[in-house]
Amino acid sequence: MWASAMEASQIEGRTFMEVISEKYSPENFPCRRGPGMGVVVVPSGQQGSPMKDRLNLPSVLVLNGCGISHAGHEGEIAAFCAHVVELDLSHNKLQDWHEITKIVSNIPNLEFLNLTSNQLRDAVLEPDCAKAFSSIRRLVLNNTQVSWDTVHTFTRGMPELEELFLCLNEYTTVTPFPMPCSTLRLLHITDNSLQEWKEVRKLGSMFPALDTLIMANNNLSSIDDTGEILLRLFPNLRTINLHNSGLNRWEDIEKLNCLPKLEEVRLQGIPLLQAYTSAERRSLVLAQLPSVTCLNGSVVTDGEREDAERFFIRYHLDHSEEELPHRYHCLVTKYGKLAPLAEIDLRPRCHAKVEVRYEDKVEQVNIRLDQTVVQLKKQLKNVVQLSTSKMRLYYIDKCSAFGPDELKYSARALHSYSIQDGDEILVVAKTK
Repeated sequence: MWASAMEASQIEGRTFMEVISEKYSPENFPCRRGPGMGVVVVPSGQQGSPMKDRLNLPSVLVLNGCGISHAGHEGEIAAFCAHVVELDLSHNKLQDWHEITKIVSNIPNLEFLNLTSNQLRDAVLEPDCAKAFSSIRRLVLNNTQVSWDTVHTFTRGMPELEELFLCLNEYTTVTPFPMPCSTLRLLHITDNSLQEWKEVRKLGSMFPALDTLIMANNNLSSIDDTGEILLRLFPNLRTINLHNSGLNRWEDIEKLNCLPKLEEVRLQGIPLLQAYTSAERRSLVLAQLPSVTCLNGSVVTDGEREDAERFFIRYHLDHSEEELPHRYHCLVTKYGKLAPLAEIDLRPRCHAKVEVRYEDKVEQVNIRLDQTVVQLKKQLKNVVQLSTSKMRLYYIDKCSAFGPDELKYSARALHSYSIQDGDEILVVAKTK
C-alpha cells in the first residue's frame, strides 16, 4: 500500500497530510519506535475528517522522497502534529514557500526542518511567512539553490536559529546581511564555489557568534586577511573545516593562529600538503598550530605535539635563514637547536659472512639469513661433503659467553638466531 502510494507520488505531487496519514497509519506504522519518539495522537473535533481516527505519529517525522508538493488541510496538520519537533521534507516537490509555511505554522514546537533538494531557486519568501519558522533552531537548505535574499529573510524572522546548512547551492559569492544574525553558532556551506577570501570575510560580519564554520570542497585559494582582521571577524570560532580547499601557502596555515578560540581544524586534501607523507603532513601542521587540540578528527595528545614540534625543528635544519618560518624560531626558543636524528637501518640483515668449521677444516661462507636451517644444510653439503641427513649444525656467537646453540629446528629462519658477520657455524657428523 505504502509502496504504491510512493509510486503515485512520482507522477504528481501529494499533500503533506496524505503522506503522513498513509505512512503512519496503524497498518504501515503499527507501533511506537523508541522511548519518547512516538506518540499516539487522537484528533478531536474532526467529525467527517477523511483522515484516520488514529495515527502512530512520532515526534520526529521522516518524509523524504514522498512527492509532497502541497500542505493539505491546515486544521488536520495542527491536530496531528502539535507534538512534532523534527521534520525531514528532503527530496520532495515543494517549490512554494507559502505551502511550506502552511505546514510549519501548524507545528508550533518544531525545532529542526530539513528541506534539502526541494527546488526553491525561484520561490520568494515574504517576511510574514518567515515568522512561521520562528521556533526552528536548525534549518537545512542544502541543494535548494535558495538566494541570499531568502537566507536574509529567514535570519530576520528566526530569533532561535543556531545551525544553518547551505551546501550544494552553487554560491560563487556571498551577499552580506543588512543586520547580523547573532544567534547562529554553526554554518555548513560545503560544496559551493567560493574561491576568494573576501566572501568568507562577509560571513564573519553576518554571523559574529559563529562557533563552527564548515567550508569543505570550496576552492578557496588563500586567507587574505591580517591577524587583526581575523580576530575581529571570528572572535568565537572554535572549529573550521577547510578540506579540499585550494590553500597552498604555509602562511595561510599560520594565520589560523590568529583565531583566538580555535581548537579543531580539518585540512585534508589541500595542495600545500600533497608533496608530504601522511606523517609529515600531520606533524608539520600540528607544529604550526599550537592551540589546536583536534586535527582532522583525531585528538592531539601532549606527547604527539612535542614529537611534532621537534620534528618541525629538524625538518627545517637545512633551510636558509630567509626560508625559516616564524614558528621555527619560537620552537627553537622552547627546545633549543636540535641535532639531526641518527639514521638507523632497522631492516633485517639479508646476509652474513660466517666461518664454517668441520673437523680441521675452516672456510668463510656467505649465507642468506632469510633461509631456513634445512636450506643452510643443503648449501653446506658440498662444503663439508656430508649429506644433510648426517649433518648437525651449531651456531657459535663469538660475542657471547654462552656455548654453541644447536640449529635443530629445520623450518626455523636463520635471521631469528641474530647471526652476524664473523660468527661461526660448527658442523658435526651424526654418529649411528
